[in-house]
Formats: sequence, structure tokens, C-alpha cells
Amino acid sequence: MEYRKLGRTDLKVSVIGLGTMTWGEQNSEAEAHEQIDYALSRGVNLVDTAEMYPVPPKAETQGLTETYIGTWLARTKRRNDIVLTSKIIGPVRDPKRPSHFRDGKPFLDRKNLTQALDDSLKRLQTDHVDLYQLHWPDRTTTTFGRLAYPWPDDEYTVPIEETLSVLQEFVQAGKVRHIGVSNETPWGVAQFLKLSETRGLPRIASIQNPYSLVNRIYEIGLSEFTRFEQIGLLAYSPLGMGVLSGKYLDGARPEGARLTKFTRFTRYDGPQAESAVRQYVQLAREHGLSPAQMALAWVNSRPFVTSNLIGATTIAQLDENIASAQLTLAPEVLAGIEAIHVAHPNPCP
Repeated sequence: MEYRKLGRTDLKVSVIGLGTMTWGEQNSEAEAHEQIDYALSRGVNLVDTAEMYPVPPKAETQGLTETYIGTWLARTKRRNDIVLTSKIIGPVRDPKRPSHFRDGKPFLDRKNLTQALDDSLKRLQTDHVDLYQLHWPDRTTTTFGRLAYPWPDDEYTVPIEETLSVLQEFVQAGKVRHIGVSNETPWGVAQFLKLSETRGLPRIASIQNPYSLVNRIYEIGLSEFTRFEQIGLLAYSPLGMGVLSGKYLDGARPEGARLTKFTRFTRYDGPQAESAVRQYVQLAREHGLSPAQMALAWVNSRPFVTSNLIGATTIAQLDENIASAQLTLAPEVLAGIEAIHVAHPNPCP
């Protein structure tokens, strides 16, 4: 397993990170524990979770993912063997987002940040997280598949400086080692860095955004921050919710699969996605590769990726995904990927 430095911190994380958002919905507590044990045995050390998980978010299951990690930590006493990350949700301005958090007003202010972190630490049964991330911005912006900037008229947003000031107190108290952002934009990242430099506030170490063969938007405006500011990408949905495995082609809906169970996930669906995915799957098979491993190995190879956050519901899937860390794609495969991208750029933003 390869390990990469998290931003400018002293932490090194595995190039494959363990995503957890199915635990508590598609996976039981025992299965969650089995996944952690197996991932660690293969060299994975990054475990990424969130207060919102599992997904789809529901009041009756909220927090189960962190709870399962907490019971694993209590049983194994292996806190020092993992780099543990979690996230706090932002305000809910879209009716499709969860509204059951903190009276429906989960702004990134002192009250919400304090309650969210304390609740997460309690569920996780630990006194600190290694990386605490803002799951999405406090302001309305281009996230979760929105292509055009909406020119919003938000009634109220918490200033980034206020959020960072509270996070600074968490770091000083030892509850958080480092901070990061998620579903963030170039403007937002620039503001976080500016405030860190001019106000002496904590510096973000990472950005957790979607990145895959069918969504390469990160390359356009954010990848430069990795090169010049060492803000590394924690890539989520590297298989496009599983579509890049090819299992959903031609309308197939395998029993128990995510898009079979939950029809709300339309971000990685549609005719443009179908056409692009078909060509990526064909390219992989022409070269004797697993489509899923090809897609993951390509993400692993990008210079701005710090860790590739995989998700799995079975140990067999987990094994295949982790094995992508050992796969180096041939030049002709990389050329084929670029040709498909030119013909089908970012069909799943």
C-alpha cells in the first residue's frame, strides 16, 4: 500500500481510504467491523465517516455509521492504527437534503459545530478525530450536481472566519488534529487559505470532492491548489456510485445494489453517463482489466489525489477495490481514457 502526505500535516494516509456511508443502511454492525478489519489487514489506514451517515440520510438511522466505528474502536483498542475523519453537515437549503439535524438549522456556527463534534466523538468513542471536515459549504453554491452558479440570495450565512475561529478552538483543545472542506469550490478554498494566512487560523489540509472518470471537474479549478498549496483531494464516488463497474448498463438493476434500492441517486444516471460508461467498460475489457479496478487505478494515479475513498457492501468488492492500489495502467489504456473523456466530458457532474 502506498501512503501519501495529508496536505502540509505530519499525517500519511493510504492511497485507498475506507468510505463508510453504507454502514447502518446496507451493512450491519458486524459487517462494518469486518470491513475495517479487512481493510487494515491490506494496509488501509484512513477511515472516513460523517455525522450524516448512513446514506440515504434518515432520522432513524443517523449516526449509526459513527456508532459502528465506535464499537469497533472500543472492542479492538486500535485507535492509533487508523486516521479517523468525520464531517459536520452544512445548512439545509435544498428540500432534498436532510432536515432532521439540530432543529433544521445546522449552520456552521459555534453552537452547531460544538454540538456536532461532541456528538460525533461520543458515538465514535474517542477523544479526537484526526481530520474534521465541513461536509458542504454554509453558503449556497455549485454542489451535488448543480452545473451553473445559482446566484443565490441566502438569507443568512455564517462567515468563514467565524467557522474557522471555532475550529481553531477545537484544535487547541485537542479534539481535532486537522481540518478540511468538502464539496467546496475554488473560491471557497481560496477564502479558507486567505483567512488562515491573514488571521492565523487553522489551515485546511484537504478537500473531499467527487472525482472519477465520469466527473473530472476537480481538474479544472481546484487541482492547482493541490500543486501550489498542498491541499490534497480525498476523492469520493470514484466509481460514480458503482456505475463504472458496468453493472448498471442496459438498465440492469442487480438485486441489493445501491441504485436498485435507492432511486433518488440520479447524479450518476442518464443517457450521457450510459454512453461514457459503456466505452470505459469496453476499454477495460479490451485490455483484460476489471472495469472497476481500471477506474480506481486511474484515480489513484492522479498527482492531486491524496486518498481514493472507496465504498463496498461486500468483502469481495472491498478486496477488488483495494487491489487497485497495485495496478499501474499502461500508456495505451491512459490514452484510451483521454479519448473517451474528450468525447464525453464530465457526464456526471
